[in-house]
Amino acid sequence: MAARFAPARPGAGPGAPGPGRPTAFPASPGPWAAPEPEAEPAGPRTLEDLYREHRMRFVRLAILLVDDPATAEDVVQEAFTGLHRHWSRLRDENAALGYLRTAVVNGSRSVLRRRRTAREYTPPHTADARSAESLAMLSAEHQAVVSALSQLPRRQREVLVLRYYGGLSEAEIAEATGISRGTVKSTASRGLDAISKIVATG
Repeated sequence: MAARFAPARPGAGPGAPGPGRPTAFPASPGPWAAPEPEAEPAGPRTLEDLYREHRMRFVRLAILLVDDPATAEDVVQEAFTGLHRHWSRLRDENAALGYLRTAVVNGSRSVLRRRRTAREYTPPHTADARSAESLAMLSAEHQAVVSALSQLPRRQREVLVLRYYGGLSEAEIAEATGISRGTVKSTASRGLDAISKIVATG
C-alpha cells in the first residue's frame, strides 16, 4: 500500500524527573554487563491495524442502523474495501476513520433503500422482531432504548447512533451524514424527545 500512517510520538514517561523529585543516576554497569537492547521504533500504521482495532466498533454501529448482524458485517466489509482503494489518497489515520464512518452510514442507507424497494423492510412498529443475536451484541445497552431507537426516522436514528453509540462530535456526525452541524444538533434533540416518549409509553 502506498500510504502508511506514522504513530504520534509518545510523551515523557512517568519516571521523568519533576519538581521535588531528585534525579536518579543509574549505577555504572561493570564490564561484564550486557548492553541493553535499543527499543525498536513502532512501525507505520497499516490498513490491517485499523481493521483489527476498529472493525467491531463499526459493526456495532451498522447493526443499530440496519437491524441485522450479517448485513452489518457486509456493510463494514465493503467500507474497508473502499478504504483500501482510496488508501493512497488519505492523509492520516483520522481521515481514514472519517472515510469509514461515512462509508458505513452510506452503506446502511443503501441497504434500507433496497429493503424498501423489495418491500422486505420490517415496519418500525415491529421493533420486537430484532434478532436475538443483534440484541446480544448490544447487551450493554438498555434494550428498551435500543428498541425505541429502531422506531425513529432514519436521520434521527443515524444521528443518535453516531453520537451516543459512536461517541462522535457534532462536526464528525455532520461529515459522516452530509448535514450541517446545526441540523445535527436539532435532529439529536428531536430524536431524544421521541425516544423518551416511546420508552415512557412502552
